[in-house]
Amino acid sequence: MTSIRLRHRAGILATVALVAVAGTALTGCGLVQPVTAHRGYIINETDLAKIKPHDTTQDQVETYMGTPSVKSTVNDEAWYYISSNTETYLFYPPEETARQVIAIYFDKTKEVQDVRYFGLKDGEIIDMETRVTPTRGKELTILGQLFSNMGRFNKQKDSGAPKPGGHR
Repeated sequence: MTSIRLRHRAGILATVALVAVAGTALTGCGLVQPVTAHRGYIINETDLAKIKPHDTTQDQVETYMGTPSVKSTVNDEAWYYISSNTETYLFYPPEETARQVIAIYFDKTKEVQDVRYFGLKDGEIIDMETRVTPTRGKELTILGQLFSNMGRFNKQKDSGAPKPGGHR
């Protein structure tokens, strides 16, 4: 009878241990906090408020805001200050949670023409074209590649032309 009691106690103990380990594992997963990161330009609202359209020059913008993240390639007509926040959970790739783009447009006299703000919702996903231009020629299968060299390993016939060194 004692062996039955011992087996019963061992079963209960194993069940309790299993529940404790599973509970610890499940609560550990729920307590994982994401790693947050801020990338790009840190926006200072006080400096941004100093920029007035038709009143602020390009040099003043650089003094207030610093060097932009990106400049337009055509005549420096627009400067972009870009910042984003990302969160990473465990081993998953980072996910962008917030983005702010400040676009400052200049006219030909290098004065601020307009200031615009863009966020994550304003972004668009661009589908890159994946078409491939076919090349001329024939596509060979593995068997075609193997058998295409058959017969190409002939010995050179003596054509009567002099060999290197002037000898036949």
